[in-house]
Amino acid sequence: MLDTAAPPPGPAERRARALLSPRVRLGLLVTLVGGAVAAVLLLHPERLLTGGWPDRLSGGAAALVLFAGAYGLCTAAFVPRPVLSLAAGALFGAPLGTTAAVVGTVLGSALSFGLGRLLGQDALRPLVRGRWLTAADRQLSLHGFRSMMALRLFPGLPFAGVNYCAAVSRMGWSPFLLATALGSAPNTAAYVIAGSRAASPTSPVFLGAAGFLAVTGLAAVIVAWRRRGRRIERPDGCPGASAPMDAQPSGE
Repeated sequence: MLDTAAPPPGPAERRARALLSPRVRLGLLVTLVGGAVAAVLLLHPERLLTGGWPDRLSGGAAALVLFAGAYGLCTAAFVPRPVLSLAAGALFGAPLGTTAAVVGTVLGSALSFGLGRLLGQDALRPLVRGRWLTAADRQLSLHGFRSMMALRLFPGLPFAGVNYCAAVSRMGWSPFLLATALGSAPNTAAYVIAGSRAASPTSPVFLGAAGFLAVTGLAAVIVAWRRRGRRIERPDGCPGASAPMDAQPSGE
């Protein structure tokens, strides 16, 4: 009888498996994100976007492409998007600035989501336990587009943090990116418009953009307060009643 048992892995194969293990990849993700955040804190790239843009790149397609790429990299490193969107309006005006900011938003979300999915998902999914985490994971996995749209329309949530957390779920790329583009567009446009009219803060356009941001922020606070009240009223309810954004599958 022939011996069909697989030979034991050699030293090179064992090292390769160790280097590709989930924990090593998670450590690499933490190192990359931590290094990017440290670079942002030390170098302040947002200053280049807001006030130090080279004159030779002050207009044209090349400037928009460079700005969108820089916007995406900065958002993946946890630079606040409102600052970048205001800079887009100040540099390019409302129409072009909105385009560059939305494209940069999608690029940054894709970068964060891809890094989280490739380097962090395998190590972090076993840690998704407890009623809240499992309910949120189920919602994102089963209703990715709807859930991400709600998160993008809800102001105040850390953009990069949502991206990395969504990568741990089983949400697909298409609903994630489409919901990001559509859900982020309204607030992004409002910040860009405000930035384009920052020199005239009493103008109707600036006041309208600021009013839109204030209304959406107030609505977010009211929704969060009402959800908190429901959880307090029904502490012994089912996970679907107390966990955030949980819902029955709707066949998406």
